[in-house]
This record gives sequence, structure tokens and C-alpha cells, in this order.
Amino acid sequence: MDLPPWLASAARPVTAAGALVLSPVGEVLLVEPTYKPTWEIPGGLVEPGESPAAACRREIVEELGLTPGGLADTGVRVGRLLCFDWTDSSPAAPALRLIYDGGVLDDLSALHLPPAELASARFTPLDLLDQRCGDRLARRIRAAVAALATGDLAELDDDGGPAA
Repeated sequence: MDLPPWLASAARPVTAAGALVLSPVGEVLLVEPTYKPTWEIPGGLVEPGESPAAACRREIVEELGLTPGGLADTGVRVGRLLCFDWTDSSPAAPALRLIYDGGVLDDLSALHLPPAELASARFTPLDLLDQRCGDRLARRIRAAVAALATGDLAELDDDGGPAA
């Protein structure tokens, strides 16, 4: 079936979904990828036919080495959407990045990281995010933490501020 021209030319963003997992004292769980220098939150790309929340859940299970049924036992979960960030300045494609409430994790020893993908995981204070993450992710994490505290949804876009 051919798409109407207006739909065929519609933005097809790369979509990624991640989880804001906090320690009991409010530090952010970051994972250290083996394939790039900056740290990330647990998460990844949304696959075709998959919802962002389902992708986030799948990525948490894959990256943190938790069984789907064992998520609740650790305190890790995929809760409400906290932040979305629209980026149209990427040379490859527009991107939509989503952060969900990932709950609270008491103990990193419950994690079983895939060694080919992730070198380590650690809780990071908010004031050290800029040293470990790229600027955009640090901004997104801070917006998600604020949204978690206020009950709001943070809407960000390319200009570095809230979406208009």
C-alpha cells in the first residue's frame, strides 16, 4: 500500500527509551558502555513494532541482567514517562529520547551486566553527571529528576530548553 505524500514525508525519528533508576539517596544509576566513552542510563533503541515502554523494559532486562519477573524484586520497574527530548539537529535522523521512572535500586550486586556491551555500572550524584554523560543526557536526566519530584512531564527540544 502506498502512503499518501504527506505521510510518506513525515518525520521518522530514531526513538530511544531509558530508565531513571535511583539509589535510596537519589543518585542516578549509570552504565558504562564498552563501545563509547560516555556513560548512559539503562535503555536503548525502540525496535519496529515495539512501544517505547516495552523497549525500556526489554533493555533494562538485557542490560542489567535481570529477569522480567525479577524486576519488582529489585525495585527496578518501568513507571511513568518523566521526560522526552526531541532532537532534529542530528546529521543522521531526528531523534526522540524518552526517560521513564525506573524506580529505586538498593544494591548493585543484583545486576549482571553483559560484558560485551557494558563494562560497569555505578550510582552517580547529580553534580557529577556532566563528567560522565554527554551534555544532552545530563540535561535530560536532570529534567527527569525534577519531573519525578513535581509529578510533571519534562518536554525538551533542540534549543536546550523546554519545548514550546
